[in-house]
Amino acid sequence: MKRLFFVAFLLSCPVFAYSTSVTVYNDDFALVRDVKEFSIYEGIQKIEVTDVAAKIDPTTVLPKFLSDADKISVLEQNYDYDLVNSNKLLQKYIGKDITVERQNSGSKKEQISGTLLAVNGGIILKTGNDKIIINPAGEISLPGLPDGLMLKPTISWLVSGKVFGTKKMELSYKTSGFSWYADYVAVLDKNDKNIDLNAWVTINNTSGATYKDAELKLVAGDVNTVKEIAPKMMLATNRAFAADSVSSFEEQSFFEYHIYNLSRKTTLKDNEKKQLELTSAQNVPVEKKYTFYGNSNKVNVTLNFKNDKNSHLGIPLPKGKVRVFKNDGKALEFVGEDKIDHTPENDYISLNLGKTFDIKAERIRKNLIRNNEEKKSEETYEIVIKNSKEQSVKIEVVETLNSYSGWKIISSSDKYVKKNSNTIIFNVDIPAKAEKKIIYKVRYSW
Repeated sequence: MKRLFFVAFLLSCPVFAYSTSVTVYNDDFALVRDVKEFSIYEGIQKIEVTDVAAKIDPTTVLPKFLSDADKISVLEQNYDYDLVNSNKLLQKYIGKDITVERQNSGSKKEQISGTLLAVNGGIILKTGNDKIIINPAGEISLPGLPDGLMLKPTISWLVSGKVFGTKKMELSYKTSGFSWYADYVAVLDKNDKNIDLNAWVTINNTSGATYKDAELKLVAGDVNTVKEIAPKMMLATNRAFAADSVSSFEEQSFFEYHIYNLSRKTTLKDNEKKQLELTSAQNVPVEKKYTFYGNSNKVNVTLNFKNDKNSHLGIPLPKGKVRVFKNDGKALEFVGEDKIDHTPENDYISLNLGKTFDIKAERIRKNLIRNNEEKKSEETYEIVIKNSKEQSVKIEVVETLNSYSGWKIISSSDKYVKKNSNTIIFNVDIPAKAEKKIIYKVRYSW
């Protein structure tokens, strides 16, 4: 009786879902932890899970019983991903009899039976009278589902139990097909002095599985992974989009990265993009800055602010795109966008929004004297800046010098600051509707 009961149990071992946790990384992968309940009996038995991701990395699967682990041994693990499709079904029937049913000119249906010879490029049948039929039209009828094909990706284990009862097992694995990124929306005030900042995260799930009521964590940071070619799975490409504005993340440091924990559970559907609010801040002080680089005739405009508590921020901000808007008196209009990298607390953020319309600048080399015998040269530059605005502006002028030879500023019309071995910076104020000239001479020696 015991042996007969064991055989029956080996064929069907129930599994119950208990809890799910998903940790999503920036670089197209996630770590999934599922706690399952299995009915375990004494002896050797097979247990399996069929709701794993289609893009799972089977080499990362780690089963761990949460109780009586010393009384349950995992003897074998198998990953079956040979999923059912029409071509694979037909390949399993090569050399076997199949039936093709089609509607003839009358009301009756015609059946053609024969041995399936090939399926590539269409089917080839050999009938009972040795007639070869290529691509017969009609519906193909098969006697049953052959062994070895799975309806879903399945992980199974052969375990040896020395205990009886329902036991919880934590199943963890890494899967591709998961990614997340941050998007920021900033709204400038009337005087360009403050912004209201909203941050959203978008989670994209194309892993081939749905995770219901999952604990969600997002890891921000550049995690090194080894890229390998995995078995390709055919997945649907239709994607849903879900927005969720009732959310709250708690941030914490983890190793050399940062984790954002969603304070409630959420469902991550396959082929869905889900949006969750990360954080928001009102009246963040910003500085609008104008910068001219000598290799361009345009003046850049940037918005700069500090990620600290005094600015109503002060949490590590994940990398993402920042879109900036401003009200023109009737509606919000787009004024520029830029990408930010992972930004820790108390660090500065600079958003390059574009080129200003009303400030023009030009850099001209006015003189060059070269003395090869003494191995030196002198160059004179003139930078002309025209401010067409109704108010005065402050402009940072960045000059790049030749770092491959020694240099020295011989004369300059304005004060400058040496930033590094090949960069000097002028900070100048230009009145409204006015023009400013900066003239300096540099000596090079080699």
